[in-house]
Amino acid sequence: MIFSRGALVTTVWTAVLVGGCARGSDVPASHSQGSGDASPSSAPESKATGTLAAADAGILAVAAPIAEEPPRCDDAKDVHLFVSPSVPAVGQPLRIVAVTDKPLVGELRIKTVVKGKKADDSAPIVTSDARHGGPPYFWVAEVPAPRAGGYEASLVQPACDAGTNVSTRTVKVSAGTPTAPLAPKEGDGLWPVRSVWSRHLENVYSAWIETLFDAPDGEMPSWPALHELLRDRKRNLLFDHLAAGEDSANAPVVRPDCADLPYFLRAYFAFKLRLPFGVSECNRGGGGAPPSCKGITTNDDPPVRYDANTTAVKTFGTFLKGTLADRAHSGSARTPFDDENSDYYPVPLTWDSLRPGTVFADPYGHVLVIAKRLPQTAERGGVLLAVDGQPDGTVARKRFWRGNFLYAHSPELGGPGFKRFRPLVRQDKQLARLDDEAIRKHPEYGDVSREPGKLDIEPFYDAMDDVMSPRPLDPERALMETIAALEEQVRTRVKSVDNGRKWLESAKAPATMPEGSEIFETTGTWEDFSTPSRDLRLLIAIDVVRGFPARVARRPERYAMPAGSSAKDVQASLEKVLARELAARTVTYTRTDGSPASLSLADVASRSSALEMAYNPNDCVESRWGPRPAATRARPARVKRLPISAHVWINAVRGSPSASAPRASDSLSRACLVRARARMHGVRWARGGGSFECVAASEREGEWGLASFARGLSQRRRDRAARSFARGLRARHLSARRVGRGRATTIRLQGR
Repeated sequence: MIFSRGALVTTVWTAVLVGGCARGSDVPASHSQGSGDASPSSAPESKATGTLAAADAGILAVAAPIAEEPPRCDDAKDVHLFVSPSVPAVGQPLRIVAVTDKPLVGELRIKTVVKGKKADDSAPIVTSDARHGGPPYFWVAEVPAPRAGGYEASLVQPACDAGTNVSTRTVKVSAGTPTAPLAPKEGDGLWPVRSVWSRHLENVYSAWIETLFDAPDGEMPSWPALHELLRDRKRNLLFDHLAAGEDSANAPVVRPDCADLPYFLRAYFAFKLRLPFGVSECNRGGGGAPPSCKGITTNDDPPVRYDANTTAVKTFGTFLKGTLADRAHSGSARTPFDDENSDYYPVPLTWDSLRPGTVFADPYGHVLVIAKRLPQTAERGGVLLAVDGQPDGTVARKRFWRGNFLYAHSPELGGPGFKRFRPLVRQDKQLARLDDEAIRKHPEYGDVSREPGKLDIEPFYDAMDDVMSPRPLDPERALMETIAALEEQVRTRVKSVDNGRKWLESAKAPATMPEGSEIFETTGTWEDFSTPSRDLRLLIAIDVVRGFPARVARRPERYAMPAGSSAKDVQASLEKVLARELAARTVTYTRTDGSPASLSLADVASRSSALEMAYNPNDCVESRWGPRPAATRARPARVKRLPISAHVWINAVRGSPSASAPRASDSLSRACLVRARARMHGVRWARGGGSFECVAASEREGEWGLASFARGLSQRRRDRAARSFARGLRARHLSARRVGRGRATTIRLQGR
């Protein structure tokens, strides 16, 4: 068992995040009073992203331009024209969405239909040739103020002969006021089912999500709440689709966290289109067992509380904030790939499958929803963008990379990775989920796959590289994009720490530090202003950036390697570029006294060990940026320090590297000791005599043991620290003994 910090800390230490989204995610600082661990990327991409520095290009090759195929006339059978609102009427904009799985080049046209005159004879009143997505590809056109009468919507392909391969739909706009849906009667379900899930409607679902969270490609925006997006007519393709003012006058407040977000989106879409929807009752797993599910609550079931005076929209809003929010949690998405009682099914790692609406289940409790994909170009690699929700209801967009999308392969964590909602169908008058075999054989789906669940960490990220960028990448450009992603995370941490500084200026009492793994999953001031999860992800990001040149050397076939240069030559050149860029890129934070201070990315990377324990909001800003000892001498006297027992626990978790064991052993010591507190899996356990022994491997010598948490101390002080550590763990006894000379110390924890 040989791990780097990036691998082991990701697979083990972060396992304390299994509790859910609260500490396993980021809340945007710009929209959260306390945003501690909170702030996903809201800073724009660095201007250096995707650029090639000529002076240092050296032996690095430039990827060849990617030629696009010329337009061709294709069969239009796959095209679906969707109309909103459900009953078009005067006084409400008429919106047409054309969706298809094929990369057609076309123009969406809307014409008026006049009696006694062919629609072909009239000029279109609205046209749109802007193709979005891919796949599905979609076009959007809107008539702002339709009159009563007929309209014809058509998707026309310029590459086809006139009148051939045209998809057409006639729409009638009513002069009257459409009837809003009625509230369910006593004993009735939440809403009636009028349609069935199909490939066409799944494509509309993807188009709706991509439009809802759309933003310029270089931006990582955040929004205060999901309902603000739903109330935006320009973003929401289903705005007031039911003519009940459900997104305007009667709009409910919708604030999902990360696990709720995919369910809320799916339920909202199903409610609007009168489609089946369900949510299972799942547990979170634990004790070495993954999450599992049973039963299902669907829209056929009546509301928990019947109210004769309510409306359909209010009933739905109550369902979201009550039943659905209570049922959905991080364990719902982490069920094993072979659990067919779950709400999700696993999909293959292909560009076609990873479409908007697909869910990514983080093995440690975080959940994201794919919102957009940008295909690879000559200037950059492919990009996958996703959105996530936060405990305060904030929603933010972020890109796929190892610093944001954590992955691990361990049975007790469940089935992490990409998944889609299982379609519900009517069987024996009841709504039921399709199992994997039924999905595989279904003509509208067929994309279930358990193969991704067999991938370990590196193969998973390698596979995602291949999916997003199938053509060889320019190695320097890829490195610059990775550095830009790191810079993005550092700048976001600046906001989080500054929020803590502002709180500390007026705080009447220090934030209470939870015990052990609970630092990741609690409530109150600590939740608002501490940054353990963000700092953990930042440490992983640092490791990813540092290891990028070696990654290129490991997978030279993935990059545009110049002729005559070895992988080692390219690695050496990238190391120089990396050192230069880390030193050149700086961030500025505000000191405790209000003065500005600058740090380069190289400074941040060099302080990674200190940043492991820099998440406490009670500390001054200088301490939270991992300074050298001299920088911590001046500290506000009113700041309450951690109790000695907490320092003992932190130092025990941190460990310390030895001369004979490389830095990886330090990571192993932290991971093992955190596991002793959090009872997570990830490294070997030796059981016997009522005791648990956390065992790790030294990367250099291969011996079994655990790096000492008290190396360099006398036996007396080591025993004293062990007793303090045991009290912190609430164990009856903890003994520490040295194994071998100068090698490691085995920590035995008994009575747990």
